[in-house]
Amino acid sequence: MSHQSELIATDITAYLAEHERKDLLRFLTCGSVDDGKSTLIGRLLHDSKMIYEDTLASLEADSTTQGSAGDQVDLALLMDGLKAEREQGITIDVAYRYFSTARRKFIIADTPGHEQYTRNMVTGASTCQLAIILVDARHGVLPQTKRHSFIASLLGIRNVVVAVNKMDLVDWSADRFEQIYAEYRDFSKTLDLVDPYFLPMSALLGDNVVDRSDNLPWFDGPALMEHLETVDVEAGIDLENFRMPVQLVVRPNLDFRGYAGTISSGVIRPGDEVISLPSGVGSTIERIVTYDGDLDIAGPGRAVTLTLADEIDISRGDLLIRKGGRPMRSHDIEAMIVWMSETGMEPGRQYLLQSPNGLSNVEVSGIGHRIDINTLERETASSLALNDIAQCSITSDRELLFDPYNENQHTGSFVLVDRLTNATVAAGMIRGSASTWDRAPEQTLMRQISGISPKERSVRFGQQPCTVLLTGLTAAGKSTLATALERELFDRGKVSIRLDGENVRMGISRDLGFSAQERSENLRRVSEVARLANGQGILAIAALVAPNAEVRRRAKDLLGDDRFVEIFVDTPIEVCRQRDPEGLYDAADRGEIPMFPGVSATYERPVDADLRLDTSVQSVEECIDAILNVLGHRGFLRG
Repeated sequence: MSHQSELIATDITAYLAEHERKDLLRFLTCGSVDDGKSTLIGRLLHDSKMIYEDTLASLEADSTTQGSAGDQVDLALLMDGLKAEREQGITIDVAYRYFSTARRKFIIADTPGHEQYTRNMVTGASTCQLAIILVDARHGVLPQTKRHSFIASLLGIRNVVVAVNKMDLVDWSADRFEQIYAEYRDFSKTLDLVDPYFLPMSALLGDNVVDRSDNLPWFDGPALMEHLETVDVEAGIDLENFRMPVQLVVRPNLDFRGYAGTISSGVIRPGDEVISLPSGVGSTIERIVTYDGDLDIAGPGRAVTLTLADEIDISRGDLLIRKGGRPMRSHDIEAMIVWMSETGMEPGRQYLLQSPNGLSNVEVSGIGHRIDINTLERETASSLALNDIAQCSITSDRELLFDPYNENQHTGSFVLVDRLTNATVAAGMIRGSASTWDRAPEQTLMRQISGISPKERSVRFGQQPCTVLLTGLTAAGKSTLATALERELFDRGKVSIRLDGENVRMGISRDLGFSAQERSENLRRVSEVARLANGQGILAIAALVAPNAEVRRRAKDLLGDDRFVEIFVDTPIEVCRQRDPEGLYDAADRGEIPMFPGVSATYERPVDADLRLDTSVQSVEECIDAILNVLGHRGFLRG
């Protein structure tokens, strides 16, 4: 039922125009069994007067025979429509409801709480922008609460409401609310969530659902409805990199050829140059055609038909992009998958991969790690069972076009389909091209051994080779220290090579961007160069942001623990911002630079670095002395 407005009776055209201008928020309710998800939605619709009178009368009648709310109307029955759901008092399948208020339109997905139906929750969450995670105030954070929170984060739902429900059953206790707040905060620190909104409430009684509660005087935040009407879920939408998978070639007559699809990201205008992938052939947008007429501009989420100035070969499954900013291409990808089949998955089996790029034959070539949903720790696995979440390597028979899921949820997602039953067995989120860290060289290649022994080089240079990695935020002082260290070693008669991050980006890594996967590949290349230098007896100095702890560990493994020195340049981000002459931090704050460590991406601080430096309080000379002291103590320098 739509928002009640006097315009419906007086000016239906004006009402429809007003309704069309409202933005749409898709959200879901999730959490553990009996946390009150269906009741919350029923209460939300009831107190907003969004239930027809005949529907309400039917609920009142059903509540006497199938309800579980005592003498009150069991509003959960509004969402639990299946017979089995009403008999058991649980949600089994995803139920959707549409409603609107004066400010916004909403689509609600009520998802199951049982672990058995986690796959249904994944389905419901796949198109949502916000998640309401319910927590029973009596029980606190349960394993299924963690599972759903992790899946919400995994699917790119960064806006979360943690609704602590059934506060009436704990006497509206502020202390109990604070305990759950702290428990969830500790758990969610490693999840990619915007600052979660914590809300005490009672869905059964309606406290803090639509109106603020008099029973919770210690809580001064807005009620759930007010938060849903005002929360900003549009931040972070990519308006720069145009992507439109072609879903249909429209050819109604000899005079019209158009390419229909939904724009995944970016904006497009007539006259813009576009490229069709995988062919790489370019043309110019002539018209943006819709049912309501041509548009001057179109953006994300808009279904359009594009006509081009040139007759070029474009088929369903091709990808239209704007010139520049190309997506990634690879036969081998790494992805996080949620296994949704009761039949287990073992590496080596073949499946069909369905994505906006079309249908491909693929093989799950390996399982990197499985996530322990209770601790969020990684564990080894040789197979996957129903509801398991794991990072896997997938090999395709044809080249895939994609963006990492955290950059573009549409072009970075896929499903795996069983080739025999045609059943969907997994949902996947692409992280990037399969890691080259583990890729074995061609078997025909053999490593060549130098005729000069390491001992001879050590005697000649007066040093033992190692690699010094200076890691830290942008503008922390890494390059300054690397340059000063190189100078000091040279003045001492030592032989070194400096691998500065910007110099590397202009040379061996000029084909890489700044996604997590590409940053990983950049460090791998630098590490390989450093290993070659170390093999020649040369000290290597690398100055890189290197934000991921696991990737730094891989670099350490590649170079050898006995030849690796990690220096953490731990300069406060406030100081880094002040030093930033190019305004990178400000640009990242405005959303112009995605995946910027410290702002729009995480920088994982080293916990066991060989040395920690703070250039905001330590001079360059003091820092270099400290580094030289570490190198001397480890036996890399003599004399």
